[in-house]
Amino acid sequence: MSVFNYTARDQAGGLRHGIVEAGSEKEAVSLIRERGLFLTKLVPKENRLQVLAQFRHASFNDIVNFTRQLATMLTAGLQIQEALSLLKSQSNKQAVTDLISKISREIQEGGNFASALSAHPKLFSNSYIALVKAGEASGSLEKILVRLAENLEKEQEFQSKIKQALIYPVIILVAMVAVFIVLMVVVVPKLNELYVEFGTDLPLPTRILQGISNFTVSFWWIILIAGFIGWNIFNRWKKTTPGKKVWDGFLLQLPLFGPLQKEIILVEFTRTLGMLVSAGVHILDSLKILSDSVGNIHFRLALEEITKNVEKGFPMGMLFAQYPIFPPILPQMIKVGEETGKMDETLIRLSTFFEQESDHTVKGLTTAIEPVIMIILGVGVGFIVFAIITPIYNLTSQFK
Repeated sequence: MSVFNYTARDQAGGLRHGIVEAGSEKEAVSLIRERGLFLTKLVPKENRLQVLAQFRHASFNDIVNFTRQLATMLTAGLQIQEALSLLKSQSNKQAVTDLISKISREIQEGGNFASALSAHPKLFSNSYIALVKAGEASGSLEKILVRLAENLEKEQEFQSKIKQALIYPVIILVAMVAVFIVLMVVVVPKLNELYVEFGTDLPLPTRILQGISNFTVSFWWIILIAGFIGWNIFNRWKKTTPGKKVWDGFLLQLPLFGPLQKEIILVEFTRTLGMLVSAGVHILDSLKILSDSVGNIHFRLALEEITKNVEKGFPMGMLFAQYPIFPPILPQMIKVGEETGKMDETLIRLSTFFEQESDHTVKGLTTAIEPVIMIILGVGVGFIVFAIITPIYNLTSQFK
């Protein structure tokens, strides 16, 4: 993809400047005309700016808004192309405008809406595309999009709760690191000069602090290089199957955060599976879609095995009960859904239950994390204060 600077006039005759991302000049001209502009100048941008342009993309919030607005327009009776044109004209974000233009153009060239979305896998998940495909096949695309919008809005709200719960500890952590760096680089070296001048004996905590400070000041570049290399090695290891098993298992065992992560996975799994089943997607296809999209490898491997056994004819409730990673209520409710033939309703109820549980966990996390941080902060500050004050106290005792 190339990036172009353009100058154009709008329908009122006003001069407009902007950028457009396209595969060729011809495609760029077409995109500009689709915006209702009359092109007067088109210039390719420099390569270094093209690299920066690759980082501009539609966010998760943009996809949520796109789904909700499109669902509203289709429900109101607009055709898909009319709705997309209207959304494109209303968008004030370049990445979203370009995304809608690409989707609209792919439909014009003979594709359907689902196939147009599948060309953007980083923005639209497999479950999203499968639901759209089911909606198009059944003629109820607007209803599917309404459900999708509600599901994405719930996910957006839940992510917001998680972020709000983590804001406080992140701020404290950043502040602690900043204060520690200032102490090691500025304060402790000045105190070292004082200690050397008076030749006082230093206690063990002070010598430890002094060693850390000397190493930080003298070999900061080694710390940066080692940190960079270590981070890259860790990321590569984490992408291997053994690494994923160890790391994902470790995350699930963390106090406070482990149960929360498990509940987040269960909320998304049950909600999405319920939507897929209610939309008419076969249960096997639904399980395959979800097993591909689950981030935690332990849940993914369990779902893959369950899918294989469901294909052989085993009851799904019984299979889920064989894996301790799933809470007992999940296989029990799935058995009820299988017996009553209301699997979709059962799964939606389960997702509501797990969502309520996760809300309680988030509140508990917010409540518990403050005293934990205060304890860690108190121990750290106490050690530093003791290491700094003790030699100064000894010096004043000598003067007396």
